[in-house]
Amino acid sequence: MKNQQATLDAIQKDIRYLELLSHKFPTIAAASTEIINLEAILNLPKGTEHYLADLHGEYEAFQHVLRNASGAIKRKVNEIFGNTLRETEKKDLCTLIYYPEQKLQLIKEVEPDIVDWYVITLNQLVKVCQNVSSKYTRSKVRKALPEEFSYIIQELLHESSMEPNKQAYINVIISTIIATHRADSFIIAMCNLIQRLTIDSLHILGDIFDRGPGPHIIMDTLCNYHNFDIQWGNHDILWMGAASGNDSCIANVLRLSMRYGNLSALEDGYGINLLPLATFAMETYADDPCEHFMPKLNKEEETFNDKTIRLIGQMHKAISIIQFKLEAEIIKRRPEFKMEDRLLLHHINFEKKTITLDGKEYELRDCNFPTIDPADPYRLSDEEAEIVEKLHNSFTSSEKLRKHMKCLFRYGCLYNVCNSNLLYHASMPLNEDGTLKDIEIMGKKYHGKALLSRVGQLIRTAYFADDDNDEKAFALDYIWYLWCGKDSPAFDKSKMATFERYFISDKETHKEIKGFYYTLRDREDVCDMILDEFGVEGEHRHIINGHVPVKAVKGEKPIKANGKMMVIDGGFSKAYQPETGIAGYTLVYHSRGFQLVQHEPFTSTQRAIEEGLDIKSTTQIVELSSKRMMVKDTDKGHELMIQIEDLKNLLIAYCAGIIKEKAL
Repeated sequence: MKNQQATLDAIQKDIRYLELLSHKFPTIAAASTEIINLEAILNLPKGTEHYLADLHGEYEAFQHVLRNASGAIKRKVNEIFGNTLRETEKKDLCTLIYYPEQKLQLIKEVEPDIVDWYVITLNQLVKVCQNVSSKYTRSKVRKALPEEFSYIIQELLHESSMEPNKQAYINVIISTIIATHRADSFIIAMCNLIQRLTIDSLHILGDIFDRGPGPHIIMDTLCNYHNFDIQWGNHDILWMGAASGNDSCIANVLRLSMRYGNLSALEDGYGINLLPLATFAMETYADDPCEHFMPKLNKEEETFNDKTIRLIGQMHKAISIIQFKLEAEIIKRRPEFKMEDRLLLHHINFEKKTITLDGKEYELRDCNFPTIDPADPYRLSDEEAEIVEKLHNSFTSSEKLRKHMKCLFRYGCLYNVCNSNLLYHASMPLNEDGTLKDIEIMGKKYHGKALLSRVGQLIRTAYFADDDNDEKAFALDYIWYLWCGKDSPAFDKSKMATFERYFISDKETHKEIKGFYYTLRDREDVCDMILDEFGVEGEHRHIINGHVPVKAVKGEKPIKANGKMMVIDGGFSKAYQPETGIAGYTLVYHSRGFQLVQHEPFTSTQRAIEEGLDIKSTTQIVELSSKRMMVKDTDKGHELMIQIEDLKNLLIAYCAGIIKEKAL
């Protein structure tokens, strides 16, 4: 009796919330039905999560990994059809699922009996779709269905052709689809549904932008994806700074695009007008070979002629010098950044063609600086200032860039905690003794979770704030600091040696010393301390990072700290593949545990379609559980349990007459 009274007293305290809830569930029957539904969902296997990092514009490899679900679809096809299909038939079926429109076109050109092929293929796709949808509720599957074929697909998924009474029914559905010339559209819809259901949620651990040719294509894919989140990386933050109007970030974005010959991402992807920079570079560096500024191009995909490559080199050098001058303005304006050691231009001896750093003189391998005034080396020339203004306007007025930034801000942040996993792109600044390092921002010190939260706020302030106040001005400068500052959680190195790499041959000057985090993260106790800081609980909890390529070719392992740390930058970027020896990782977290999928280099979408060349992937079991993980064991499950408790209280309120049932 006491317990019942205590429950009623608690309900009275929450009466306003329960009144609101009663509008959605107006009767005892409605509330009871929802409780039954949610309890059932709790006992389904958890959905499969995929983790990817450091995509760096490699859109073809990224899209293929999404389409083949990191090899999961191929494994399911093998499990379902085993020895009943030849290897070539299974390969063709997989390729069809990955690229239905293109594969259909090729098949129709060579298939002598297309009706027979349609019948066989539709039945095969139904079996695959039944398999991948089996762990979800009918409601969730229904929401994923294309509206045009929703009813038909539901009938096919939930009826068995093994039942004699249903076999004719299913056969008629399939034959009618073919007879009404809807087979192609239906196959495409089924293949897209299989892709969607195989990956329940997608986590991108930063660095979508730079190096590769299609960051804008990756962003288009993500903006339309069904369930994803992004943990911003340093390259993403750089583009966010550029879109916010930070001229130093704009110069860095352009320099990296020139370095890797990615003009199409700027011009075609975002409509950035490069003509003023190109004209200026051609005139200013007309007699300069710019040999140390030639773009790094993939020889297999090189499409530029010699004249264009030379122009890119000239533009590369022009924007690099502009960048050094623009960065100097921030460094001088923000002494609290402690980056005076990055003011290098005034250390140049233009007569001797040398530079003095830390008391040592180095010969410059390029000393042609027509726009640098030795008496005032950090002043932009009039032409440079005009170019900066035009580029600023081009970046801040790009509609496509604005759309992609909106997506990054809506679905992204610096860190995320999901199902006992702490996700962030790069680093957690640490002291040498393994304690969290205090970082001063606007006169106040932050570390750990508070640091990442404050930094995330500043990034949003830089982009969204309308008021021209001190915090907005600081945020605009700080967003550049996050790109290259030594205490930036997105960078965490002693310096970014851009000038030294271009102009000094001595590689000792190129060294960028990593923060203590990058060695201490190998220790389980340090990882546990970071996980505690972020309130991550659970028997099996992990930190998942990207940022630093894992040199698999040299025997480095992505799993560290006795399994507490997983570093999944395996070299999606072709620029990193000679260093890593592989072409990226996907970390897959399904109801049985964790698997790490290691990818070989992707050839091309065209070859994947025409020859059925899939990405060769090797799967490594990271952590398997003897007990299958259910929805009730996830963060979503905990949310559902709270909802169930609220609904039970609503039922009590109805039964006690505290809240009246509403007429339907």
